[in-house]
Amino acid sequence: MTILSGVDEQSLRLRGILLMCLAGLCFSALDTCAKLLIVDFAAMQVVFVRYLGHLVLTVGSVGPRNLHRVWRTKRPVLLIVRGVLLFASTLCNFLALRYLALSETVSIFFASPFLVAVIAGPMLGEWIGPRRWAAVLAGFAGVIVVTQPGTGGFHWAALFSLTAAFTYAFYAIVTRILTTSDSNTVQQFYASLVGTLAFLPAMPFVWIWPTDPLHIALMAALGIIGFFGHGFLISAHRYAPAPILSPFIYVQIIWMTLFGFVVFDHVPTQANFIGAGIVVASGLYLLLRERKVKAA
Repeated sequence: MTILSGVDEQSLRLRGILLMCLAGLCFSALDTCAKLLIVDFAAMQVVFVRYLGHLVLTVGSVGPRNLHRVWRTKRPVLLIVRGVLLFASTLCNFLALRYLALSETVSIFFASPFLVAVIAGPMLGEWIGPRRWAAVLAGFAGVIVVTQPGTGGFHWAALFSLTAAFTYAFYAIVTRILTTSDSNTVQQFYASLVGTLAFLPAMPFVWIWPTDPLHIALMAALGIIGFFGHGFLISAHRYAPAPILSPFIYVQIIWMTLFGFVVFDHVPTQANFIGAGIVVASGLYLLLRERKVKAA
């Protein structure tokens, strides 16, 4: 529920937009840290550290005395499914980061809003019309421009990014279902717990103790950045409606391109710019259409 009212409505919305941009900055920094780490560590270890850090911070923020409040839920199975979808998306994204530039992975991942539009009909009864379908197809066209299948520009690791987009789309649908029964804190707790427990059995086989101070700092940053990123995301929705905030998700591609250039010396290609532009434009069209329908 938003807290928009009175003469402060505009300033509150601007605060929400700023928080949304900060969330995108955090998630871009998270991917940058992961890309640096997976050169020397297994992707499963990087994902495990990311969720373990998030879990510790989540439990710490709630406090031991209030832990029972985030543990209790009426839909434990659906929360576990949500957690599985999220860590599967994270793992695939981190695997893709080993081979692809940051701007490429985020451009492909931007297909997830269009996948949500496709599967929301049969799962939630939220069907889309011809114009929205045209925008969905245009979004996939943008993804094809970025991945360049069947050409020398296509890299097989792009399939990891596409899988991450698919699993995240179902994660988003499940999240929307759970909003009627469980709080954000409960959902974050279960997501971080499931991700931690899922990779815990594999740690004796893949774990490498970090000795380099940079590696230690990057691993610590994974949980911290992820925790604050989700915190910014949740807080943003307290100050502004979702239709206003949603377009600013695409600001993340600016951060990803910037980090890719500064940290990894990745210069975006013309295909990256064109494909990302198509994806962003079609996504914004969907959001504008949704706002017009709600305003009608």
